[in-house]
Order: sequence, then C-alpha cells, then structure tokens
Amino acid sequence: MSELEYPLAGLKVLDFSRVLAGPFAGRMLSDLGADVVKVEPPDGDVTRLWGRVRGGVPGYYHQQNAGKRNISIDLRAPGATQLVFDLVAQADILVENYRPDVMARLGLGYEALSAVNPRLIMLSISGFGHNGPESHRPAYAPIVHAEAGLMHRQARRADLPYAELPLSVADTNASLHGLVAVLAAVIARHGSGHGQHIDIAMMDATIATDDQIHYDLEDSEDTGPLANDTYETGAGAVLVSADFRYLWAQLVKVHGVVDPADKTTPLAEKIELRRRCVTQYMQALGSWSEVEAVMAAMNIAWGKIRAAADMREQPTIAARGAIVEIDDRAGGTRPIVQSPYRFSAAQSGVRGVAPHRGEHNYSVLEEWLGTSAADVTKLLDTGVLSAPAAHAERAVDD
Repeated sequence: MSELEYPLAGLKVLDFSRVLAGPFAGRMLSDLGADVVKVEPPDGDVTRLWGRVRGGVPGYYHQQNAGKRNISIDLRAPGATQLVFDLVAQADILVENYRPDVMARLGLGYEALSAVNPRLIMLSISGFGHNGPESHRPAYAPIVHAEAGLMHRQARRADLPYAELPLSVADTNASLHGLVAVLAAVIARHGSGHGQHIDIAMMDATIATDDQIHYDLEDSEDTGPLANDTYETGAGAVLVSADFRYLWAQLVKVHGVVDPADKTTPLAEKIELRRRCVTQYMQALGSWSEVEAVMAAMNIAWGKIRAAADMREQPTIAARGAIVEIDDRAGGTRPIVQSPYRFSAAQSGVRGVAPHRGEHNYSVLEEWLGTSAADVTKLLDTGVLSAPAAHAERAVDD
C-alpha cells in the first residue's frame, strides 16, 4: 500500500521518551504513518534490558518502539543543543516524559523549542504534571497505581494484601490521552498556524479513566452492581459478567435448575445454598461448546480465563490479526501486538522492526536536514552522536 494511505503520513515526530508512557504514544503515531525518530541517549533506554533478546533487540523495547527510526544524541555534549534545534525546526511533534525540570535544564524547554519552531506540538508526560506541588517526584506506573487508589481498591475488593497491578495501566492511559491531545492540537494548528505544549499528568489520566472512582468519592460502593463471579467448569475456568441474582434467576427459568432453598430458609443460608448449587452446575459443564450453549441460552456474557501466553489462540485475536509476526533481525520472526486501529479507507499497523540505538544517525540527518555523511561522521567523532559499532550505519560518500 502507498505510504499516503496512512492517516498521519507526512508528520515528523521526535520521540525523546523512554520506558512506556512516551514510547507507546510514539509507537501508535508510527503505526498511523508518522515518521517517528526516537532520540536515545548514549546509555540507552532502560527497556533495552528487559525481555527476550532477538537480533540484538529485547522484547519490551521491541514492543514499544517498532516502526521507529533512531538517532543517539548525548544532550550534554557541546553542539548537541544546536543539533536538536535543527531537528525541531523540521518536526511537527515532540514527545518527552522526563521529569518536568529536565528538558528546561538541558536548554530544551517548550519556550526555547517553540522559538525555533512556533508550529511545534510538544507532548510532556510526567507522573504529577508540571508546576504542581509534586512535580519534582519521579514516577512510574506502580507509583501512580498506589497514589490513585487502584491498589487499595484491588486489595479491598479481593480481600487480599496490597499488590501491584499486572500491567502498567497508568502509563498507557497517560499515553493514549496524550495521543488524543496531540491529534487535537494538530487539528487546531490548521486554523491557528501555531503549535502548543501539552502537559499530561499520569495522575490526571488515571483518575479520568477510572470508571469506578465515583463509588469511592461518594462513599457509595454499596449502590453498584455485585462483583462478577468466576467458576470452574469441566472445561476450565470462566468469568461470568452478571449479577448473581440475575444469573440465578436465569438458571432457574431457562435451564430448570431447582432451588435448594424455600421461603422459610434464612437469607444468608439461602444465598449460600444457591451459590453452592451454581458452582456444582458449572462444574458439570464438560466442554467449551456446552459452556457456550448454556450462556448463550441465558444471553449472559462470559469469558474463558486464559493465560496471556495462549493469546494467539483466542478466536477474535486470531481472526483480526491482532498479533503478527515481523522480522526478528536474526533470520526469523517474532510476535508483536498490532495496531488496534481499523479504518475503512486508510491503513494502519506496525511498519517495521524496533531500531538499534543510533541506527539511523546518517539517514535521518540526511533526510531531515540534508546533512552530509562527512558531517554526520564529525558529529560521531565529537561525541554529539553515538552508536554501537555493531549496529551503526555506514557513511556513504557524497
């Protein structure tokens, strides 16, 4: 397909971010067609230490940086600031997720960058936002999960000790809200001609996306639906998304389950007897086809509790191609989660492998700035640019 069929084709993005909240936004921008250039420091993104390594690229880094190009700049080296200014002059969007004071201390705050390029849209993602009482605090997703009440609610509802969530939802929520804001700013720029600075706090994004928080703020959890229940069937474990009272009524009405209690049975005992009855009924379901038929007859939503390692076997994931195989840079392939966007008249999706650090020093600077190979080599020699020898591009004579 033509590159022009990607919705964001033609947009140039500088991705100064690391770990997850920023890189995930950059990955989605790349999947939508933008030319995303990751600007990585010489010591590398910490996620290069995480996950299975294939072709010199670890799994976690690969997942969040696939499709991007990479230049490696030592932002403290003499001449680095000017190089960034030159790149910013050509960029549409800049993404960063340092603590709020870092970019300004490097001489790369929004005021300095917008003076170079008034059309620049700068997305800053941080744990506690800019200009607040906790702006100085470092924050990763688990810190926000604790501060935003998610760990407390999980422990309270499950009657378990405090424990971390099994995914970095505070990061990805902030990233997706940042992505929405960036695209809104791109639209606004069509009318104004000017970019702007977007300040996304992970705390804000987490509570904004928390559909349960009103129960806590209004002390009204008793007004909500009963918790979903899980059951062991003969085929495996399932979650049933239905108030137990409704599930019980449907089992009696549709499947003829006999009530073990009567009108004289005390309420607590009645509930216990009925729950025991439902547990036994579920255990008697011997196959997934039987489970599906029983639930379908009651029009009740349910889900198989499956291991994430088996996700490629999930029918919808398989049918929609939500996990694809791409080059592993070692003569084979490796799995990666695909872009979730499905357009009727446009293309989206992962557009290549994750880059090595500094892999595109020559090609990015030549394409964006017209820099000669000799001048890029000088920047490498002076330490402004860097790249591991095994992964560096080779200079091409003018």
